[in-house]
Amino acid sequence: QVTSGPAIEKAGELVAILTSLEDGSVLFIDEIHRLGKPIEEILYPAMEEREVDIVIGKGRGARAIRIRLPRFTLVGATTRFGLVSPPLRDRFGIIERLDYYSPEEILKIAERSAKILNVKYETDALREISNRSRGTPRIVNRLIKRVRDYAEVKGNGFISRSLALEALNLFEIEEHGLDREDLRILETIAYKFGGGPVGIETLSSAIGESSETIEEIYEPYLIKMGYIEKTPRGRIITQNGLEILKAREK
Repeated sequence: QVTSGPAIEKAGELVAILTSLEDGSVLFIDEIHRLGKPIEEILYPAMEEREVDIVIGKGRGARAIRIRLPRFTLVGATTRFGLVSPPLRDRFGIIERLDYYSPEEILKIAERSAKILNVKYETDALREISNRSRGTPRIVNRLIKRVRDYAEVKGNGFISRSLALEALNLFEIEEHGLDREDLRILETIAYKFGGGPVGIETLSSAIGESSETIEEIYEPYLIKMGYIEKTPRGRIITQNGLEILKAREK
């Protein structure tokens, strides 16, 4: 079964999911860091003892019943590992971290998606799209669909390298996968704050974007690619980041 932290609003909803599992089931909870504390505590005995407590009735007549659960595997996913509470985190037997896909892996995913969509293409065209996908499958899939739409309007639906470049330039996605907001962050740090350091709240106010969005959506890729750095005093742009901006000015 598949669910997510925000989708489970009441303890009874999680109990219903757990008691409906069959022997050998896999329960996948996306954004597990967003589970509420009372809901999270229901998972503790379920994970440790394969049991769950439910309360029947109200007031003085209420009584707790412990239900035995079948063997199941719980898989939790999160992009904010630090927000998973230590009691919940420590109950997982295996903790893995997923990195971005390599360019060749993303290209294979792009080729598979193009075949599913019945898109005709040049391999070099898909390579250009893949290089701008930040190593993320959902981004490469989205870009293929948008470039396909562009190809159908501007041509016969065939995605050539030149047509793919036209579309990607129209979408304002440059060769390293940076979009307009990424570049605005780099430009703001470089030109408005002299390269930094600048605090996240100040940066947020300067570009009109929430600090949470900057930290969760834009910063991870900019830091991974070495375009900005986080320091105790704030964000600074690196030499690599400055080179990106200089290349755009030429």
